[in-house]
Parts: sequence; C-alpha cells; structure tokens
Amino acid sequence: MTVTLADVAARARVSPATVSRVLNGNYPVAAATRERVLRAVDDLDYVLNGPASSLAAATSDLVGILVNDIADPFFGIMAGAAQTEIGGHEGTGRAGGEKLAVVCNTGGSPERELTYLTLLQRQRAAAVILTGGALEDPGHIAAMTTKLAKLADAGTRVVLCGRPPLPGSDAIVASLAFDNRGGGRRLTEHLLTLGHRRIGYVAGPLERTTTRHRLEGHQAAMAAAGLGGPAAGTGSGAGRAGREELIVHGPYSRRSGYEATLELLRRAPDLTAVVAANDTVALGACAAVRDQGLRIPEDVSVAGFDDLPFSVDATPALTTVRLPLYEAGARAGRLAMGTETPPPGGIATITAELMARASTAPPRVDRGRGQPTG
Repeated sequence: MTVTLADVAARARVSPATVSRVLNGNYPVAAATRERVLRAVDDLDYVLNGPASSLAAATSDLVGILVNDIADPFFGIMAGAAQTEIGGHEGTGRAGGEKLAVVCNTGGSPERELTYLTLLQRQRAAAVILTGGALEDPGHIAAMTTKLAKLADAGTRVVLCGRPPLPGSDAIVASLAFDNRGGGRRLTEHLLTLGHRRIGYVAGPLERTTTRHRLEGHQAAMAAAGLGGPAAGTGSGAGRAGREELIVHGPYSRRSGYEATLELLRRAPDLTAVVAANDTVALGACAAVRDQGLRIPEDVSVAGFDDLPFSVDATPALTTVRLPLYEAGARAGRLAMGTETPPPGGIATITAELMARASTAPPRVDRGRGQPTG
C-alpha cells in the first residue's frame, strides 16, 4: 500500500503542511517537530516526490554506486569504471541519456548501506550498483531484500558487482559475482605445487561473503593435499601448530596483514608461506616478514588477491589472483543503464586468474628444524 504525505502527518501528529515544510526545508520548523516528522518518514519508508507506483515512469538522472571504501583501489577501480559508462562518452548532456553517478561510501557499515539505499529511493534513482562482498547476517539480508524490492518496484535498476546473488530476491537485474572460491583454491594450489606445506592464511572479517569464499577455496586446496579438512580454523587440532592455528582473521587493511603475520610466525616458526586475503593485507604481511629478519621469498613466500595496480610494483612483485575489476565495473555500469543485456538467469560468475610472480618460490629451509623442506 502506498504511503502518502497525509499518512506521515498522522504518524507525526502534525499537519500535512508541516510535513511538506520539513521535507522541503523551505520554512523554519521547531527541532522537536522536525525530528518527529523525520522519524515518521523513516518508520513508514515514505518516498518523496509522489507515490511509488508512479516512479517507474518518473525516475531521476541519478545512479548510486555503493562502496565500502572509496580509498581502497578494489572499490575505486570498479566505481570509476561504472561511472564512466553511466556518464556516457559523447558529452551530449541529458538528451544523450547520460546519468549522474554518485558514489556512496558506507565504511562497511550495514546501517549506512541501508541508509544510502533509502536516500536513493527518495531521490527516485534510476539505478543502484552495490559493489563488493555482502554481510552474512540474516537480519541485514532480510532488510536488504525488502529495501531492494521497494527500489525495483519504483523503477530502479539494481545491479550487484563483485557480490554474490541475494537469496530470494527478484529485484536484481544482474549479479556479477567473482569466483573467489576458485581463485583462492588456485592460489593455494600454486604454493602446494611449489612444495609448501606450512602455509599461514590471513583472512578478512568473519562476517563477509568474500572472506568466506576465498578461505573456502584455500581450505579445499589444503584438504585435497591431505593437509586438513574444510572445517580448519573452527576446531581444535593435533600435531605441531594444528591447521586451525594457521588462520587469523582481521580487517582488509595493511595493519591487519602485518599484525596477523606476526601472530602466524609466532605460532608456527617453521611457516614457509603466507596467503593474504587481498593485496593490501599482503603488503602488511610482507612488512612483517621483513621486520622479523626474513627474506621474501627465500624464507617466506607471500601471496595476495585482487591484483591491484601496486601489486606488480611491490618488491618482489606480488603473486596474486587477478580479478578484472575495471571490466566488471564497466559491465555493471552498462547493465545499470540498460545498454547491455543481463546474463542468463541474471547471474554471471567472473573468472579469477592466478598471477604467479617473484614473491613466491619453492621453500628452501624449515626454520623451525633447520632442515630442507623441498
């Protein structure tokens, strides 16, 4: 049922004129009254500028791109590529069908994610692109499903980029999901092929889909090599520094990579390789290895994920998994604009490619025992 301005007025116990003044900001209103009106707007999920049923024919020129951190190249590259497609290439203005892309920085906060979606709904956004992994919380998933359904009902095109499909949602035009499991598995298989057996893993935040999928790929490779099961990291193990001790979770940051790698080296002095959740984390891992007086890759091999621009310029160049971030962002932009046909079933899995570079090599010495390991 469509929520009207009169419904908001009744909920806030004010006149419709007062609600209009608060929302338009063109007349002074007492702070307490304003707060009451805004709370009613939020409670009723009121959409400005007319009933939701008419929005499909009256969307604006605005497209929202939600990112966790615009300073992180992972998100910046995708957002920039999407914005290029959304803004158009001809410079012909409104007549050419271009849109205004607005980047919304959530800081990884689920509350901010929902708030931005509400604001974009009120602005009658033509499209919304959500980038990066999703939060694995049932309450947030339910809230997102509801919010995206309202956006779609209002005529907004919803595209996921680098994010798995939202279960039970029919509101999404397309989901472009990275093959994080496959990439994680290929990366660890590369180290196993080189001869590594004592491999530490610096994972991302526990509650993120990207974290889980990449870690599952790593665990699958280790299990196939007879070095543990997929439950590693959750239970207690036997033997020297059991496998569950060789996984440390933290934020996707350089500092996290540094601190987690020091912890891994403390737990397992005979560690010969560290796999990091992404390239930024891998930079921190490299610094930690060097600060312990160890060499890369002679003493400890280090690998990352994403193939961000700086990875090839690291010293030594970083072995990583390449995700086609620019290509995915550009495709998401075209899907948001309706200039590209959605993939079959609305879902496309984007392949991750191993980039083997100088930061990984065969293990030479087991520092814990002083014996060769190759």
